[in-house]
Amino acid sequence: MDYANRRREAQAPVYTVTQPDTLLPFLLARVKGKSRNNVKSLLSRRLVAVDGVPLSRFDAPLLPGQQVSILPASAPRADALPFPILYEDEHLIVVNKPAKLLSVANDKEKTRTAYHLVTDYVKARRVDDRIFVLHRLDRDTSGVLMFARDAETKELFQARWNEIVTRRGYLAVVEGVPKPAQDTIRSFLVETDTHLSFSGAPGKGAKEAVTSYQIVKAGRGYALLDISIETGRKNQIRVHMKEKGCPVAGDKQYGARTNPIGRLCLHANELSFTHPATGEQITFKAKMPRDFNRVFR
Repeated sequence: MDYANRRREAQAPVYTVTQPDTLLPFLLARVKGKSRNNVKSLLSRRLVAVDGVPLSRFDAPLLPGQQVSILPASAPRADALPFPILYEDEHLIVVNKPAKLLSVANDKEKTRTAYHLVTDYVKARRVDDRIFVLHRLDRDTSGVLMFARDAETKELFQARWNEIVTRRGYLAVVEGVPKPAQDTIRSFLVETDTHLSFSGAPGKGAKEAVTSYQIVKAGRGYALLDISIETGRKNQIRVHMKEKGCPVAGDKQYGARTNPIGRLCLHANELSFTHPATGEQITFKAKMPRDFNRVFR
C-alpha cells in the first residue's frame, strides 16, 4: 500500500482552528468553490475530519489548535473494515472483532490481525496516526476490542486499568449446566510450555484469576452464561469453565466434546469504562452472535 500517495491526498486541504467555532460555519468560511449544500454533503458523508476523526455533526465544537481536513471521496470509511467500528474519537477506537482473527501478531501471523487492519484504517486518513494495544481477545473469541490512539491514553489505561475499566462482560455457550446457577471462581493460573493454562498453587508465575457467571438459559445439553471477569488472564474463562466441568462449546483445546456452530462459543459482549479525557462513564456492547441461539433450537 502506497502510504506516500495517500498522505498527499489526506493532507489537502487542512485548516487550523484559531478561535472557538462550530464545524459548519467554520467550513463555510474557508472552503472555496463549494455551495452550502456541497459542504453539508461532505459532512453527511463523513468526509470532514477533526484531528483525524471523521465527524458529521454540523454543530460539532471546535477549539483553537485543532485541524480540520477534507478527506478524499475515496477515504476509508468505518464500513471499509471487515468488522464494525463501535466508537471512535481522538483518544480511542473500539471495534467488534470477529472470531478467527488475531488481536495482535504472533510468530505465525503478522498482518492478518485486528491491530494491523485498524492501523491501516487510521493511516489511510493520516499517515502519522498510530494505535496502541490496550487489551486482547483470543483469536477465536469475538466481540468488543479497544485500542488507544495516542501514547498518553495507552499509558493511562496501563497504569489505572482496574480503576478505569468497570466491567468486562462475556457471553458463553458451555457444555452442560454449571452448578450453582451463579458463582464466582477464583484461582491462580499457570501457563505451560505448550501455552495452555491451568489452575495451580499460588507462587512464582501464578496469576490470580477471578471469573463470575450466571446462567441466562439452558437446554439441549448446553447453557448460555453471562460472565464478568475481574482479571484478564490468558484463556481465563476457558480454563475456569473446563475446571467447572462445563467447557466452552467448540473449545477442543480445553476439553469440549462438541462444536455446534463451527467456532468457539465465547463472545466479549460488553466493555464499560471511564473515558480518560472526559470522565464520562461509557459502555459499549456487541450483540451476541446469532449462531449462539442456534445451539438451543
